Amino acid sequence: MHDPLADVVTLLQPGMPFSKIVTGAGNWRVRRSERGDPFYCAVLEGGCSLEVERHAAVTLEAGDFVLIPAAYDFAMTSLAPPPAGVDSQPLELGPGEFHLGEAAAESTVRVVVGHCEFGAPDTALLVSLLPRLVHVRGEGRLATLVQLVREESRTQRPGRELVLARLLDVLFIEALRATNRADQAGHGGDAHADSAADASPGLLRGLADPRLAVALRRMHEAPARAWTVAELAAEAALSRSAFFERFSQALGVAPMAYLLAWRMARAKELLRSGAAAITEVAARVGYSSASTFSVAFARQVGMPPARYAHTAAAARTAPAYSTRTQLPL
Repeated sequence: MHDPLADVVTLLQPGMPFSKIVTGAGNWRVRRSERGDPFYCAVLEGGCSLEVERHAAVTLEAGDFVLIPAAYDFAMTSLAPPPAGVDSQPLELGPGEFHLGEAAAESTVRVVVGHCEFGAPDTALLVSLLPRLVHVRGEGRLATLVQLVREESRTQRPGRELVLARLLDVLFIEALRATNRADQAGHGGDAHADSAADASPGLLRGLADPRLAVALRRMHEAPARAWTVAELAAEAALSRSAFFERFSQALGVAPMAYLLAWRMARAKELLRSGAAAITEVAARVGYSSASTFSVAFARQVGMPPARYAHTAAAARTAPAYSTRTQLPL
């Protein structure tokens, strides 16, 4: 059975993580304004509070895992935070380890925090399909995975990059599938992405609906098919109007808009890889001719597919540099 969630994570191309061990004692707060990087936090001991823009504060406990696919303004604090406006300066204890709050006091919380980097040029499109905030509780394997990522990132063992890539794939899918299970159960459960009432539209909400999930899998399985709303509604065993409304509410976009976005994401990946000619790419994403595909691609992406492929080829041969040298906690 085709897996849309795995498709999205694969196209996101999660890359090398930047992670730190952070401890805290007493009253502390650290605020960050980020550039939209994915941020994760695994609580190893104790507890703390996470405040994310446009969300109520989340209390984190030992064993909890949080993923923010696109982090901008957020803050982490002790369970009893300091007065408003009082922020803490991290104290570096050693390579990759920091302390917040009272330096001489015994730590009451220990977390692994980290940033990843998405390699996909169309990250914004793919991230828009994910929840704004994923909070998982009671999933010990996620904390174990984060520990493995941190250990691997600090060594120079053979196959390091390959191991990191696989660990990150599993980390993302485990977090998102745990959220998906809770959504399917129809209540908060131990894993949640926002609350059931105000969860952000996206792929997980669609996959949590058994009928919409069938249509989504079919779209991902056969993007080249000339789908109509009526045919997708039939796959979901819903009337055309009921399917259109239900899909639009859950995904945040109409069925044909989602299909177009997915086709273009697949087309970009094929063009970037250089493994197929434009005519073949057109056929694989549902266009009868290269010219028709070129017009649609240019309208959606802002440049013709030939130029996009040329730009991607040049980027592949250019040296890659990372502008982030350490995690800001």
